[in-house]
Amino acid sequence: MSDEIPQHPPTYWGLIEERAAATPDVVLLEDEAGRSLTVAQYRDEAERVAAGLYAQGIGAGTRVSWQLPTAIDTLVLLAALTRLGAVQSPIIPILREREVRYITSEAGTELLIVRPQWRAFDFEALATSIAEEVGFRVLATDTLPTGDPATLPPPPGPEPTARWLYYTSGSTADPKGAWHTDPSVSAGANAWLTKLRPTADDVYPIAFPVAHIGGVCMLAVALVTGMRLVLVEAFDAARSPRFMAERGATLLGSALPFFHAYMAAQRAHGPERLFPGLRACVSGGAPKPPGLHEEIKETLGGVGVIGSWGLTEFPIATSGSFDDTDEQMSATEGAAGPGIEIRVVGLDGLDQPPGEEGELRLRGPQMFLGYANPALDADALDEQGFFHTGDLGIVAPTGHVTITGRVKDIIIRNAENIAASEIEDALHLHPAVADVAVIGLPDPRTGERACAVVKLADGVTTLSLADLAEHCRALGLAKQKVPEQLEIVDEVPRNAMGKIEKPALRKRYST
Repeated sequence: MSDEIPQHPPTYWGLIEERAAATPDVVLLEDEAGRSLTVAQYRDEAERVAAGLYAQGIGAGTRVSWQLPTAIDTLVLLAALTRLGAVQSPIIPILREREVRYITSEAGTELLIVRPQWRAFDFEALATSIAEEVGFRVLATDTLPTGDPATLPPPPGPEPTARWLYYTSGSTADPKGAWHTDPSVSAGANAWLTKLRPTADDVYPIAFPVAHIGGVCMLAVALVTGMRLVLVEAFDAARSPRFMAERGATLLGSALPFFHAYMAAQRAHGPERLFPGLRACVSGGAPKPPGLHEEIKETLGGVGVIGSWGLTEFPIATSGSFDDTDEQMSATEGAAGPGIEIRVVGLDGLDQPPGEEGELRLRGPQMFLGYANPALDADALDEQGFFHTGDLGIVAPTGHVTITGRVKDIIIRNAENIAASEIEDALHLHPAVADVAVIGLPDPRTGERACAVVKLADGVTTLSLADLAEHCRALGLAKQKVPEQLEIVDEVPRNAMGKIEKPALRKRYST
């Protein structure tokens, strides 16, 4: 396995042209409607759309936001904007008025592109209600404009200009916009390229929002390798896994809700493998719960779950490998991608040796340039130029990273720090628990108490706090870490990338 940093063209459009020249007839994209594009068709369609946008005044430096689902046309638009050298700010489709107003205002959006309607929501009405206030044009269409590529100016030059503005989720606070360049988003593919080593024979379905930074990174993986991407606009737990199986998926992602759907589909399918060509499931967006690797390996086949970890500001920093042991796959999110340095800093500010917990800080080729709000930059990097991830973790002597929680996801009970993730890991092992979040709530006696928010496993109708307490004690969990409150929910709220929306839970149960 090579740690050499992959070399990419200096522009993202260069990635597209390079792949189109190498394998023009290889299918790059497929969707549920039966549509597909070869690499050459993808390049050509992107140039036609670029010409259509150029005729409407969109060019180098124009700030374009788009709020679109995971579809072929969306990735064509992404490529068209890179061909023009426009600045693009993708917006995840689940975001609504508050977030869209904030993002378009901060990004200085000049054009917002949406579908008029999608999944029974009026995106055109949302966009137009904000447009006049913020000062942008709206293009609400199911068909992107096209024109004659001969009218286009030359492609953008190699200067590493800030052309991408990706936003964190901002579930309760304002979203944070992170500036990226063509080289930094392309480098987001490097960990996959060097550790998972996908080939042109691989098929990777994407059901997560391609408006997330993971979308542009996975497209880069496909452009470098010829791997085929299968796009799913709206994931349906019953229908989508069967569609992915029909398309020959060899790698499946990317978060806990998807993995549960794949396993449920396999059990409904019967003893024959639903995904006979599956090499691995690849997790990202949130740490794996205990036992998931073994369950997937037994249920779906392949090697199990290969973990990865990254952030909007620093996409796909680590990845597991097919060379990893079962223990490493089960307990870690892999090791750093090529060219990436990880610094582990304790809460006392001192560097920690291998095997000791601390905040994980990152430095490397895919690091963002800075925030759209410059006031946030001062606290983004430490004195050595490492990015403060806010994630707690341990780096083993082998370089494998285990995420243990968030710096701010600590429950302080009687002046003792308790990691919520440690309790969650224990509760995930209870047979009655399908999903769980542990949050700290204000407590007049202890300062904070641990509250377990639980989705029950299929067929389970009851679970008591006493049951959970007995389970925790049996696993050897310290008394102060045993949950003191239990809330049963239909679903543990997660965002589009599988991360638990803890601020919303704290707000709900604190009142």
